[in-house]
Amino acid sequence: MKQVYSTMSKLMITAGFLLFFLACGGNEEASKLFEIQLEGKKKNIQQGQEIGIAIKNKKNLDIQKVTYFMDGEELPVNNGKISLISQKLGNKVIKASILFEEQTVEIEKKIRLLSANAPEVYTYEIVNTYPHDPSAYTQGLEFANDLLYESTGQRGKSTLRKVKYETGEVLQKIDLDKTVFGEGLTLLNNKLFLLTWQSGLGYVYNPNTLEKIQNFSYGESREGWGLCNDGKQLYKSDGTEKIWFLDPESMQEVGHIETVTNKSIFNKANELEYVDGKIYANVYQKESMMIIDATSGAIEGVINFGGLKSKVNRGEEWDDVNSVLNGVAYHPERETFFVTGKNWDKLFEVKIMKKQ
Repeated sequence: MKQVYSTMSKLMITAGFLLFFLACGGNEEASKLFEIQLEGKKKNIQQGQEIGIAIKNKKNLDIQKVTYFMDGEELPVNNGKISLISQKLGNKVIKASILFEEQTVEIEKKIRLLSANAPEVYTYEIVNTYPHDPSAYTQGLEFANDLLYESTGQRGKSTLRKVKYETGEVLQKIDLDKTVFGEGLTLLNNKLFLLTWQSGLGYVYNPNTLEKIQNFSYGESREGWGLCNDGKQLYKSDGTEKIWFLDPESMQEVGHIETVTNKSIFNKANELEYVDGKIYANVYQKESMMIIDATSGAIEGVINFGGLKSKVNRGEEWDDVNSVLNGVAYHPERETFFVTGKNWDKLFEVKIMKKQ
């Protein structure tokens, strides 16, 4: 009888302890009881990869059921393994809902969901070479009605301009406020959207007159870097691994993707251009460009533009550190890309192809 009483007493004390413990700490304290463990203690996992998963039971409690989730969807467990698949890659959280001794708690584990495949390597072929204003510290390029719209940077020198690409002639130009640093641009719904770097503001212009229509502020995104659109929404890079989705009417950030390879998360996307479901992004201060899946964030290709810079004449405003490849525009009728750089005296029309 004493043994039965002792056992019941221990169970009551344990139950009381758990109720007090969970009531005081909630799910934050659950990590002191349980931990999600992944096979090989991996934190970087590729899309579709099967990996072993288990719960470390730190207090030897009686677990009745464990259910795993990611992105709000249940993860089926087969033979102790889960397969991680998500529409968007990057930083993720695996959640475990644990039922034990008539209590339910949730714990979390942060992972990085990476691309299943390594980026393919692309190269380029120069189709034509055109003059370009060497005083232009190019940040954004985009075609509309066979005219090239260009934004330039540096405080006190930032401009928005229309350019006749065949001759390099600046047809129309406005100066931005001397306090701001101009960045990427894009055209959508007969509006011209332009970013500034660190001021926290972007601008909307009439593309015909270059008259400013409105300002807009950034949301969670840190800074303004590159800008493009898919005909429905805007895509904005901010110097981090994230490319943000912006509603073109409200200018609110409505989501994002994170740019990843099969090995890591990458944070160097600068000037952007959207073509057929892919975002072409200059790699900051590198002679290369990424091809990013606009839905998942997977970096599917890397274009090596090595050698292009050597074809440029170095003028008075040339800077060996900052006069780098920047600016990409797609010409839909010609089906070619136009690329240049900061203070480059040439604009190159190129075809992009896989390296053989």
